[in-house]
Amino acid sequence: MRQNISADEKFDKMVNTSVPRLVSTLAVPTIISMLITSVYNMADTFFVSKIGTSASGAVGVAFALMAVIQAIGFTIGTGSGNYISRLLGQKNRDQASKVAATGFFTALGLGAVLMLLGLVFLDPLVYALGATETIAPYAKSYIKYILIGMPYMAASFVLNNILRYQGSAFFGMLGIGTGGLLNIILDPIFIFKLNMGTGGAALATIISQFVSFCILFFNCGIGGNIKVRFKNFTPKWEIYKEILRGGLPSFYRQALASVSMICLNQAAGPFGDAAIAAMSIVARTFQFAISVIIGFGQGFQPVCGFNYGAGRYDRVWNAFWFCIRTTVAVMAVTGATGYVFSKQVIAFFRKEDLDVIAIGARALRFQCMVFPLSSWIITTNMMLQTIGKGTQASILAISRQGLFFLPAILVLPRIFGITGIQVCQPVSDVFSFLVAIPLGVATLRELKAKHKEQKDRLKLKESVKGVTV
Repeated sequence: MRQNISADEKFDKMVNTSVPRLVSTLAVPTIISMLITSVYNMADTFFVSKIGTSASGAVGVAFALMAVIQAIGFTIGTGSGNYISRLLGQKNRDQASKVAATGFFTALGLGAVLMLLGLVFLDPLVYALGATETIAPYAKSYIKYILIGMPYMAASFVLNNILRYQGSAFFGMLGIGTGGLLNIILDPIFIFKLNMGTGGAALATIISQFVSFCILFFNCGIGGNIKVRFKNFTPKWEIYKEILRGGLPSFYRQALASVSMICLNQAAGPFGDAAIAAMSIVARTFQFAISVIIGFGQGFQPVCGFNYGAGRYDRVWNAFWFCIRTTVAVMAVTGATGYVFSKQVIAFFRKEDLDVIAIGARALRFQCMVFPLSSWIITTNMMLQTIGKGTQASILAISRQGLFFLPAILVLPRIFGITGIQVCQPVSDVFSFLVAIPLGVATLRELKAKHKEQKDRLKLKESVKGVTV
C-alpha cells in the first residue's frame, strides 16, 4: 500500500479498506519495529553477558530504568496518539497538530529534568533499582549513559506513537529499525573493541536512539503526516486532560513494569547474581516473544481510533477479533517452542553459567505455559485505551504488573523460594486474564449495540424518505 499519501486519502484508507488487510498492513511495520527493538535489547544482554554474570545482572537492573523512560514516552505518546486518531477520524487536523506538538515537547522537557536528577543521584539510584554490591559498578557504567539519552529517548516514543496512530507505521519502522540495527552493530565494537564494558553497550544504545529520533522527527513531516512544530505547542489543561485519559493506562503499565522489575531484582538478590541474571534474560526473551501481539495491537489501534471516531463501530469489532484469532495462534506455537527449547534459549545468552541456565529455563517454561493469555489481555487493553475508556484500561493495565504481580513477588518467594520467583509472572498473567474477560466482553457488546442502533436509525430514515416520496 502506497505510503506517501494525502490526509484525505489516508482517511479513506482507514475507514474503507478491508479490515484484515488494513490491520495486517499496519501491523507488519510495527511488528518489525518491535522485533528489532527486542533484538537489540537482547543484543545488549547477549554481549554484556560475555563479560560475566554480574554484568548480565546489571542489564536487568538498568531494565527497570528503561521502563521509566518508556513510561514517560508511552504515556504521552499513546495519550497523544489516541486523541490524534479520533480527531483525524473527525477531520479536525488543526487540533491534532496542537496535540502532537504538545505531547512531543512535554516529553522532551520532562526527560531532561529526570536526566539531571538521575545523574546527580546516580549512586542511590543504582541501589534503588535493585543492584547488589557486585552488580553496582557495572550498573553505574550502563545507567549513566542511558540517563544522558533520556530526553530524546522519551520523545522518540512519542514520535513513533504519533506516526502509528495516524496510520503511518511504515515511517515509524524506518526510524526504530535503523536505530535498532545500528545498536546491534555498535554493541560489540564499544564493548569489546574499545574495551568499554557495560558502558559501551549503553553508549551504543543512546547513539542508536538518537539516530532513530532524528529519522522519526523528519518522517513526521512527510507522507501526509502531522508535522511537529513548536508554534503548535499548546500546554493547556484541555489537551493534557485528553492525553492523560488515553495515556495513563500506559503510565500505569510501564511504571509498574519498572517497579515490578525492581522488586524482582530485590527478591532474586538473596539467591545470588545468577538469579538476577537469569530472570533478566527471561524478561528480555518474553519481550521478544510478546512483540508479535504488541505489534498486531499497534496495527489495530489506528484502525480502532479512526473508525471509532468516524462512527464505524462494526469495523472496530471486526478488527479486534481478527487480532485475537491471529495472535492466539502465533503465541500458542511460540509458547510450545519456547517450552521445548527453554534451556537452549537461556544458554544462548549465558552458556558458561549452569546456575543461570537452570533458573532461567524453568522460569521460561512456566511463562510459556500462559503465553496465549497475553493475546486477550494486551488487545483488550489497547482497544479500551484507544476508544477513550481510560478507567477500564487503567484497571487492566495495573493488573498484570501491579495488582497481581507485586503481591506475588512479595509473598511467593518467602513460601516457595526460587520457585516462587519463577512463577510470579505466570500467576499474575492468569489473574489478569480473568480481569480482562469481562472488560473486553462488555465493550464488544457495547460496540455491537451502537452499530445496531446506527443501522436502525438508517432504516428508519430510509423508510421515512420512502413514505415522503
